[in-house]
Amino acid sequence: MLIDFKNVTFGYTDVPVVRDVTFTLHERERVGFLGGNGEGKTTVLKLLTGELTPDSGEIVKKNGLCVGYLAQNGGLQSQSTVYGAMEEVFYEDRLLLERLNETQLAMEHATPDRMRVLSARCESLTKRIAARDSYHTDVRIRTVLNGMGFGERYAQTVSTMSGGERTKLQLCRLLLEAPELLVLDEPTNHLDLNTLFWLEEYLSSYKGALLIVSHDRYFLDRLTARTLELDRGTLTSYKGNYSRYKVLREERLEEERRAYERQQEEIAKLKTYIERNIVRATTASSAQSRVKQLERMQPIERPAPPPAPPVFRFSYDETPYECVLRAEHFDLSAAGIPLLRDVSFALMRGQKLALLGDNGTGKSTLLKFLLSHDVRVVRGRYARFAYYDQENAALDPDERVLDAFWGVHRGMDQTAARALLARAGLTADDVQKKVRELSGGLKAKLALALLQAQRANVLVLDEPTNHLDLPAREALETALCAFTGTVLFVSHDRRFVQSVATRIAVLENGSLSFFEGGYEAYLAAKKNADAPKPAALSAGKRTDGYRSKEERAREARRRSRAGEIEAQLAAAEAETAALTEELARCGRDFVRARELSERLTRLQAHIEALYEEYGTLI
Repeated sequence: MLIDFKNVTFGYTDVPVVRDVTFTLHERERVGFLGGNGEGKTTVLKLLTGELTPDSGEIVKKNGLCVGYLAQNGGLQSQSTVYGAMEEVFYEDRLLLERLNETQLAMEHATPDRMRVLSARCESLTKRIAARDSYHTDVRIRTVLNGMGFGERYAQTVSTMSGGERTKLQLCRLLLEAPELLVLDEPTNHLDLNTLFWLEEYLSSYKGALLIVSHDRYFLDRLTARTLELDRGTLTSYKGNYSRYKVLREERLEEERRAYERQQEEIAKLKTYIERNIVRATTASSAQSRVKQLERMQPIERPAPPPAPPVFRFSYDETPYECVLRAEHFDLSAAGIPLLRDVSFALMRGQKLALLGDNGTGKSTLLKFLLSHDVRVVRGRYARFAYYDQENAALDPDERVLDAFWGVHRGMDQTAARALLARAGLTADDVQKKVRELSGGLKAKLALALLQAQRANVLVLDEPTNHLDLPAREALETALCAFTGTVLFVSHDRRFVQSVATRIAVLENGSLSFFEGGYEAYLAAKKNADAPKPAALSAGKRTDGYRSKEERAREARRRSRAGEIEAQLAAAEAETAALTEELARCGRDFVRARELSERLTRLQAHIEALYEEYGTLI
């Protein structure tokens, strides 16, 4: 057991946020934590980390438990460089290596009496260094930073980075610290697809326990084996990942409904019997026993219906021509930095095209260019476009929600406007608030309501699932799948892409590649080196997915050398273990102890060089 919540209740200003929360986290357990916006998930996490104290109940933690917590906007605060901030994690390792080096130098000129002390110290330090794997801190730092997309930014100062980048760096630091319990609140925010895949692989072999709050359903399915759900202050545990949780939750709600109905039927039968027989002498005794049976019955509360998810419906008035948008042979840059070179783009009626690519490759810039009135962009006849901006920059924070809606759609009467906003998930109280008072999720729902009212036949969406909880994401998926118009969208939500997209466009290395079929087809093509890929044909020669004889030879040499290094590393690690064991048995043979220490130092330098070369090959 790592941590145990026992009937924990907490609230603000005497209003409970969570009530009688009970659950246990065990060693190496992988747990997903779900709940709607504002349900109190962050409150539970702060109770777990000790930032908050429960009003009642008890939280029991394992002695010496180390908890690492990544808050949603918990950016790393440091004046160091990116690499330097990660090195701080291994301060004790550096001290151990420095002390070992000092001890080995002192052994070279030590007297026999002094040598005995130094040899014992050298043995102790060597064991501690081996246990902590201190020689490989550089490899560990580079592995994490490269995997999280900071491979070219080691020397950049942390304080000059954006909030999202500093949150990613805080996650890097937590991964290197490797706490026994790692608590992650929306760790996939700000991550592109390649980084997401890397993080999943890294966490799948993480040695500690994981508690993950995430709206990324792929991520939860891949990593979690139990799911906690917080609903209206009450916490329920389900065995299984997100997909399994959805099935079990429906089964539980159905069983609770049936149990309530069975009891109501039983109560009705008992009451009917009592009413008919209580006044008759021959059956009065039997009726009294039914009265006592009713009094002993533990009433089952009527199950509260699950919160209704928002409902989105996209429709339009006119059908456009077959090609709704075309731009040919254009270049694209941002702030003087080239993003695309000699690219052509066409969007056909009815397509649902997902635009994928790493952060910084220019996806949002491309969307804005395609929506511009640039002469290189040609729109099809009757094509009517509507744009969803991930920042919701068009919303005036000082406007009342209802006025913000009417400001765009003046022809809609109040009843219709309120009904549309209500279906999107904004209550009667919400529509009277100022936009700035809304949560990120409610702002997103307001923007989607505005989008619906435009009745456009081409929807251009930039990260439409940002800030939306899982029911809202699934409702949006359903609406876009039912939409008969055209959709062009950017999203890092892989389940969303899988559900909606019928075609994939990938922006990378200054070019744009198209993949027919949905997300699964794209992944298959990406993983299979021989799968057919989109390619421009030039002089009858394949230019995509083709490798020359020289390229194949280089690849074979790379694989061969990587195999050689793996074998050499295995032999060197085995020799290190043998030398360390022999050093421990040296006793008073100080000459042999010094020889072994020197050999260990040279061997570790050799291992570091091998790892450095290996890192360039994999």
